[in-house]
Amino acid sequence: MLKQCNIDLNQLPEEDFDNPLGQSTGAAVIFGATGGVMEAALRTAYEVHTGKTLPRVDFEETRGFQGIKEATIDFDGFPLKIAVAYSLGNARKLMNEVREGNPNGYHFIEVMACPGGCIGGAGQPYHHGKSDIVRRRMEAIYREDAGKPIRKSHENPDIIAIYKEYYGEPCGHLSHEQLHTHYFDKSDKIEATK
Repeated sequence: MLKQCNIDLNQLPEEDFDNPLGQSTGAAVIFGATGGVMEAALRTAYEVHTGKTLPRVDFEETRGFQGIKEATIDFDGFPLKIAVAYSLGNARKLMNEVREGNPNGYHFIEVMACPGGCIGGAGQPYHHGKSDIVRRRMEAIYREDAGKPIRKSHENPDIIAIYKEYYGEPCGHLSHEQLHTHYFDKSDKIEATK
């Protein structure tokens, strides 16, 4: 899009990012990789759930190119069961397992449509099916994450300020109303149109 609009980033004057988009965390960086949203959420969920500082920030269990990854994460004695899937075929397999009463009883599932996550999606330079390019993109974002001074979403000063000044508290009524998506079973409407 930048090229189509003849925008040369090297020619633009230096300026600060708009708030709250100026300061990002390592957790924000890894959203583009399969398992990244899960890992970012685990970093915050652990501390919110336990009230303790996370003993390790990296959750290697969520990373990699397996189409479906499953793990049990120790949340200070609570076994949190997670699953991560990419591609709609793998998502369908995982959802069918859940529908059929998967014995793992997942607490949290992440699904990304694109191979390897957004880094392998249509919004990225085309990789012609070369998984090595997607792997290198994934390695690059995890290096970026590791070098960030703040690696947990809930420690971002801009996010803290938004909650303090507007939302009140995480998972409160207003944040739930405005930031959460609600899904409804529409299968009866689909059947009615057939």
